[in-house]
Amino acid sequence: MSRVAAIDCGTNSIRLLIADISGGKFKEVLRDMEIVRLGQGVDENKSFHPDAINRTLATVEKFKSQLAGKGVEKIRFCATSATRDAANRDLFIDGVSQILGVEVEVIPGEEEARLSFNGATKELLHSDAPFLVVDIGGGSTEFVYGNKEVEFAKSVDIGCVRMSERHLKSQPVELSQVAQAIIDIDKAIAQAAAVVPISTAKTLVAVAGTATTIAAAALELETYDRYTIHLSRIPAEKVHKVSAAFQAMTKSEISNLGFMHPGRVDVITAGSLVLSRVMAATGATEFVASESDILDGMAWSLIN
Repeated sequence: MSRVAAIDCGTNSIRLLIADISGGKFKEVLRDMEIVRLGQGVDENKSFHPDAINRTLATVEKFKSQLAGKGVEKIRFCATSATRDAANRDLFIDGVSQILGVEVEVIPGEEEARLSFNGATKELLHSDAPFLVVDIGGGSTEFVYGNKEVEFAKSVDIGCVRMSERHLKSQPVELSQVAQAIIDIDKAIAQAAAVVPISTAKTLVAVAGTATTIAAAALELETYDRYTIHLSRIPAEKVHKVSAAFQAMTKSEISNLGFMHPGRVDVITAGSLVLSRVMAATGATEFVASESDILDGMAWSLIN
């Protein structure tokens, strides 16, 4: 048995997973997440804001305390969209190295897609293949298609933070803002579709916080319950209704939803619009919401 740790630092959140893996068995020891908004302003300025770096490194310090005494044999730390885009990324990378003594891997979108696919499909039946795994992050969205392994993958810059900062600047949103966002989103989905056969998968799997929060809304949960959400099947018409509902709500109304993480309040409208447009483009009648994603894929990669 190997005890491993994976840390995934995206545009919106940073997450830690400690797990015991033996053969094909996976036992979660600890899972934690903080919304740090590392990608604050990166789409516009192409650099990290000092406050964003400080928030993120403070959480890395917290993770260091959680790792202490856990007997972890290997650690993998991956950074994704915002770090790929930031010209001053070394300030963040060096800070992490000083705290944890590990190398930060700034992984390309295609590697991000592969890890998400591996994490998301481990528990699914082979009879549900081929799969299209869609990972809506803060800065980018990954589209990855395959049966047992990745066959096609494409990363495009339509994450929930990026779309919020670029287009959806008020809440409730204005119709003109939605229209401009849709043009941007649909263009990116078309770029993905030129590489990935997005409309031919048997099962659409959506991972990460945007998708699971939309699932919580569609399931009308009073509080966030990852065990109820995991592997739930959400009809496309409910995704469209949830997206429209978020567009019409105030920030206060969204914040008061019992399942809503405070760090997602100002970006869930954009994220739900991305998923709604993905559902329309793929023609999928439903999506499977998976709580297993890139973080789980990273953990599995440490024993291969």
